[in-house]
Amino acid sequence: MSSTNHYVSLSTDFDNNPSSIAGKQVHFSDKILLYLLALLIVFIPFLLLNGYYEPHRDEFLYLAEGNHLSWGFMEVPPMLSLISSMIHWMGGSMFWIRFWPGLFGGATFLLAGSILLSLGGRKLGLLLLYLPFLCGVYLRLFLLFQPNSLEVFFDTLCAFSIIRFIQTRGIKWLYLFGVSAGLGMLSKYSVGVFIISLVIGLLLGKQRHVIFNRHFWYATLIGIIIFLPNLLWQFHHGLPVVHHMELLNKYQLQYIDRMGFLKDQLLMNLATVYIWVAGLLYLLWGHKFRPYQFIAIAYLSVLTILMMLHGKNYYALGAYPFLFSFGALAIENWFRKGKKVVVALLICFSVVLGFWLVPLMIPVFEPVKLAAYYQKMGVAKTGALKWEDLKDHALPQDFADMQGWREMAAKVQKAYNLLTPQQKQHTIIFCDNYGQAGAVDYYRKLFDLPEPLSTNASYLYWIPDHLSMNLQNIVLVTDDQQEMSHPFIKQCREAVLVDSITTPYAKERGSLIILFKDINDTFKAMIKTKIENEKSVFKKK
Repeated sequence: MSSTNHYVSLSTDFDNNPSSIAGKQVHFSDKILLYLLALLIVFIPFLLLNGYYEPHRDEFLYLAEGNHLSWGFMEVPPMLSLISSMIHWMGGSMFWIRFWPGLFGGATFLLAGSILLSLGGRKLGLLLLYLPFLCGVYLRLFLLFQPNSLEVFFDTLCAFSIIRFIQTRGIKWLYLFGVSAGLGMLSKYSVGVFIISLVIGLLLGKQRHVIFNRHFWYATLIGIIIFLPNLLWQFHHGLPVVHHMELLNKYQLQYIDRMGFLKDQLLMNLATVYIWVAGLLYLLWGHKFRPYQFIAIAYLSVLTILMMLHGKNYYALGAYPFLFSFGALAIENWFRKGKKVVVALLICFSVVLGFWLVPLMIPVFEPVKLAAYYQKMGVAKTGALKWEDLKDHALPQDFADMQGWREMAAKVQKAYNLLTPQQKQHTIIFCDNYGQAGAVDYYRKLFDLPEPLSTNASYLYWIPDHLSMNLQNIVLVTDDQQEMSHPFIKQCREAVLVDSITTPYAKERGSLIILFKDINDTFKAMIKTKIENEKSVFKKK
């Protein structure tokens, strides 16, 4: 850094081709602003999230996977479980659960912002780039401890690597691409859609020389090697990802229509739609950004592939960060050319609409107040309150899935403590779904409970191959409110409906906690058959 002009160079190995950023320097104060905004993204959840809410249903599952480290799971590759293990090592508090997705959000912004600055962007461009992270769906995505935050980060890192190679011709960036692709595939399989789309973009754009560079293929081989352990795990366990996708398609994906998917692309970042649309248009037809046209083609390829596969709307979010980078740069150039009033109006639009949208992205109020806000603002008309059952509810499903779990664990303890210490030695806790099992798992040390069992999701893998034949009692957590009327109830000496979940806005509201005492051999055989049937789908090859 010079002591006179306070500029820092991003790289020294530039060449003279049109795509080079030779001579481009970044003002020191711009770099400081980039890092400050990235840091703020990390801590946004702590500033906005209401303390009433617990971990999300899915988060409980991913946290449980941290206690069963493996090269694969039924739902996701292993990367998130490694972070889960670190969270447990750090104490498992809500701080660390919220810290990690925020960290990946800040890192994603850092990558997108670095490219913006490398192309001559300044503070206004950074502020424009920051708006999607504060006024759109990224606010929720980087709140929840789910593989989506890793997916968007590694998608962005893959694109960043290619852009930096084009700018500098440094082969190290191709190897970063290979490592990013491998780690991305270990984070979420849909990263593969973005990788394929990047290759399509490079082939159809002006940068196909990247594909024909031998180092690209060496890097690709490295990525495959990184991903290989999970691939082998999948084959060894009967390709559970295929079964998982079949279930997703049967119960969720088949109901996603293509026009709805495209509409959601606009709605997810409605407050900043003009930024990424500007980026898309400039990348496709702007002469200045022609070397990076592959980013726009890759984006269109992602949409096409996902529509063909009936993918969920948020599967495409990894394709947006650099659209926002180039859009922010284009709009900043408008400002420099005198269109200051237009730019000011656009920013005001984002801030005003974004302020209204924040309670849709993060539960900033307790449920009663939040439900009243949604009703007052007519939020149901936007579709944001529609659950997987295709019905509107008082809260978004994600927020309903962040309530009632501690109550559930406490009431499981209530049922468990109806037994004597000797009876507890021959008792299991069985849960209908992974959310219930994950919640009991997360709170079990607090309530002195044994590890729960379930045949749902990856919990199926963790059931012992042979349950003790001395099994006598079962504490059941079920969302079947007709459970007490089923014939198998007669296969135990006593069935006690201990309690139910009463948290008003929880998705699990009405779930039952039942204690089965002194089950007979018929009951045991029924349990054994259920477990064997579920496991038979994933017999090791």
